[in-house]
Amino acid sequence: MKAPAVGQVSDLTPNDQRTRLGRLKDPPTFRRAMLGAVCLWCAAARAQAPAPSAPAPAVNWVLPIFTDKEGYRSMTLRGSEVRPTGKNIAVTDLNITIFSGDEKAHVDTILLSPEAMFFPKETRASGDKAVRVIRDDVEVTGVGWTYDHATKKVSLQHNVRVTFTAQLNDILK
Repeated sequence: MKAPAVGQVSDLTPNDQRTRLGRLKDPPTFRRAMLGAVCLWCAAARAQAPAPSAPAPAVNWVLPIFTDKEGYRSMTLRGSEVRPTGKNIAVTDLNITIFSGDEKAHVDTILLSPEAMFFPKETRASGDKAVRVIRDDVEVTGVGWTYDHATKKVSLQHNVRVTFTAQLNDILK
């Protein structure tokens, strides 16, 4: 069959016209093109969708920690607001109360910091902001700190100030 010249009326059947108009009108090709367009639209919509929001913070959070064998209070952590950050916990207005770990539950030390990170697996806390360490015999302040509960050790990096409240006999001998 001869193709009509430009400007002439065609005697083509609908199947011939489909071929003449191109492969886009072919049902399988048309479906693939539409599927591709829908996939692109979905991908664009997903890229523009806002990221899932972080979980809401816990307010007035308290975490008591007990000794393994006897079950006595060992430490209590408190925060005005906490957020999980992976396996760790970001704490605002951290208050760590460290107990004697025996039946008397005597408060040994208190640590206060405006912002800190608590690492539950290591029972360790640290922060880049200020910390205040309070004991019966001494008060220490500083910036940049770490507390390791296993060793009951506090490390301070900057601007450390120590105030002894206990009597220091013959300290310079």
